Amino acid sequence: MRKIRVLFPYVEAGMGHIMPMKSIEETFRKKYGDRVEVISSNFFTDSGNRNMIEYEKMLARQVKLYNKLPFIGFTGTAACEFFGTTLSSFFSIRGLTPFAFKNSVEYMEKLKPDVVVSTHWVTNYYANSLKNRPLTVMYCPDAKLNKLFEYKSDLTLISTPSGYADAIKKRKYSEENIKEVPFLIRNEAFKIGLDKREIRRKLGLPEDNFTVLIAEGGYGIGKIENLTKRLAEKNIPLTVIPVCGTNEKLYRRMCELKSSSAVTLKPYGFADNILELHAASDIFCGKSGNILAESTFFGNPAVITHFANSIEQSIAKHYINTVGCAIKEFSPKKAAQLICDFAQDKKDITPYSKAALRFHEHFGSSAAADAVFERIKETFKEVS
Repeated sequence: MRKIRVLFPYVEAGMGHIMPMKSIEETFRKKYGDRVEVISSNFFTDSGNRNMIEYEKMLARQVKLYNKLPFIGFTGTAACEFFGTTLSSFFSIRGLTPFAFKNSVEYMEKLKPDVVVSTHWVTNYYANSLKNRPLTVMYCPDAKLNKLFEYKSDLTLISTPSGYADAIKKRKYSEENIKEVPFLIRNEAFKIGLDKREIRRKLGLPEDNFTVLIAEGGYGIGKIENLTKRLAEKNIPLTVIPVCGTNEKLYRRMCELKSSSAVTLKPYGFADNILELHAASDIFCGKSGNILAESTFFGNPAVITHFANSIEQSIAKHYINTVGCAIKEFSPKKAAQLICDFAQDKKDITPYSKAALRFHEHFGSSAAADAVFERIKETFKEVS
């Protein structure tokens, strides 16, 4: 008997979509891979189709542009809210690049999925456009569903109480088609301990320094350089770790930056060990986004230095107001001073650290994987 085919299509539009997909796919495959056929695809690049590859590059360019010029990001998300889900989805996916849409639907049809699990709105839209429409599941990695994530799916998953409550108020959602699940943090996070001194020894970092991780997402666009320069000149024991992502020019400048004798400066480019860097740090500093989930998981407060659009603004509000572990400070000068104040008097940072640790149980992909499989069993009677 043919097994039900469950497709997990990856989309490169920031690590905030890739990491949750990796998390749920790995867990789902481990728990249920013997009962269904699991298909993993780097959806656009695996196709080899020029139009599809260019569309994915366009998505990445948009993310970079929003981080460079946040007013464009806020304008874009405001436009989606104004025009609504149907029109915004049509324009973003069909209107901008009609050939990419046609080719993408054709490619997904070739994969013959019975179920499509998405962490980006575009693959959910493609799945709903197939002639033989599969069961669609969408996980929103943001604090609230924006209009593109509100496009129809058989099951929507979200990880914040406020996002779930906001969705339930709308006619299109009920307890049947939306569920609140823990945040889909990378599964590797659970293998890393919370002993900061031990992890610092492993990484060759000073054990006793107040340690600051600075990151602006995978593209390294933001206030890293300004903030790092200010911290590097301080005369208090600090370890400063700027993570530059794929921004190679920034990384080279950070490697050439001089620091005071009291400060240990440890720049990274694209850090494969970002989870260990979180675990080794006392505080995270950078833009709002799903990287805040990782710092919170390891009990670290966050100083949020900017957000690129209203989506990231709602994520920031979640960690500031609901979790209580983050502070908004857009001025690099004031952010640097705040970090120094925390370093010199740790009792000021303790309430934020405790708030982060209280949220530690709100992470993991097992519940989401279970929810997907339960819906599969309800839909396909041959699966048990």
